[in-house]
Amino acid sequence: MAIFDPEAEQMGREELAQLQLERLQATLHRAYKNVKFYKRRFDELGFLPEDCQSLEDLARLPFTTRHDLAQGYPYEMFAVPLREVVRIHSSTGSPGAPIVMGYTARDLRTWAKLAARALTAAGVDRDDVVQVTLSYGLLTSAFGVHYGVELLGASVIPTGPGGSDRQVQIMRDYRTTVLVSTPSYALVLADRMEALGVEAKNLHLKVALLAGEPWTEAQRREIESRLFLKAMDHYALSEAMGAGVAAECAHRHLPGMHLSEDHFLPEVIDPQSSAPLPPGELGELVLTTLTKEASPLVRFRTGDLVRLDYAPCPCGRTLARISRIEGRSDAVVIVKGINIFPARVGQVLAGLPEIKGKEPTYQLVVGREGHLDYLEVRIEVQEGLFFDKMTVQREFLLKLSRKLEQSIAVAPRVKLVEPGSISREAETSPLVIDLRK
Repeated sequence: MAIFDPEAEQMGREELAQLQLERLQATLHRAYKNVKFYKRRFDELGFLPEDCQSLEDLARLPFTTRHDLAQGYPYEMFAVPLREVVRIHSSTGSPGAPIVMGYTARDLRTWAKLAARALTAAGVDRDDVVQVTLSYGLLTSAFGVHYGVELLGASVIPTGPGGSDRQVQIMRDYRTTVLVSTPSYALVLADRMEALGVEAKNLHLKVALLAGEPWTEAQRREIESRLFLKAMDHYALSEAMGAGVAAECAHRHLPGMHLSEDHFLPEVIDPQSSAPLPPGELGELVLTTLTKEASPLVRFRTGDLVRLDYAPCPCGRTLARISRIEGRSDAVVIVKGINIFPARVGQVLAGLPEIKGKEPTYQLVVGREGHLDYLEVRIEVQEGLFFDKMTVQREFLLKLSRKLEQSIAVAPRVKLVEPGSISREAETSPLVIDLRK
């Protein structure tokens, strides 16, 4: 199978380590010089960028969290002047303000190359027609893959999300060969094909590149059997770059996605103690960007639980592999490919004029109808949330759903429940109930 960038993806481990060190030193200088947050953190430790003489020295530095990035809203984490930023994206994956990511022109070129690596590893080439059903909004979901397709010289159909009947029609009429979506939406499309009487085996599909939410081998088998294609795992991380951070190759019997180590330096730590873990142990993935110009990250805690594997791969790539995402180390719940912090929901509720700044007792319930996820927000009725007329109550719930959607990028169902029906005890009534499990 083809390799997009053999020089980088098949680099010897010693040569790769030297390249990582050089790029790490440049990243630390950039962050220290231009980002007040990192200068303050380094100064508190008495650490200067030139003190980094080996990759092991990175462990002396503190972690960066999503809370830190949100505190820098909107541009405090940028390492270049705004005039050099040619693209701005943001993520809702924070308990506070949105996380804003900047990209220089060089960052965008890097992004396209990394996405092209992932596409090539999945078996995509210039003869393919790629249908991208991910979001083209402020989230990074679709853009990196889109750039990668164009860089390969393949054809891209930027349908964006939703409109499943139209998606199926385009897939059939435009002779789509590659589907890019979340795993759950791939199954939704399979459902729609059956309902519309469209035979998936008569389409031109050969590959699905899937990302955005955790999924299982059982789901992979179902997607492949129903859509008659090969389903490939892909890891996209908005804060680090977006699409292209890691991707599966043809040797899926060796579990894991090749991580672009020449651009992202990985660590796996114990989520509780923060102690480093050896390869093969399950822990939280920590990434340091090595080439990101506009918004570099130093030891960013992703919250994703993975295993790191440095064993050689028959595909010829020497890059380490990260396992399928096996869970989260934080309170984040993923719905329709969107990271949601329950605390963010509480902040929105506390801001309602009807309850005068006091956060109500609430609970998030995540479920699945067919293959489509839904989010329900249950709120205990309290003073200010009593309504004499059902029409007024319905208007309030609709307005609240829209307000929450603006904040968390997912439109939830909102339900008022009786006082005392939601316990504060996590054992008896947790903040998040995930019925999908």
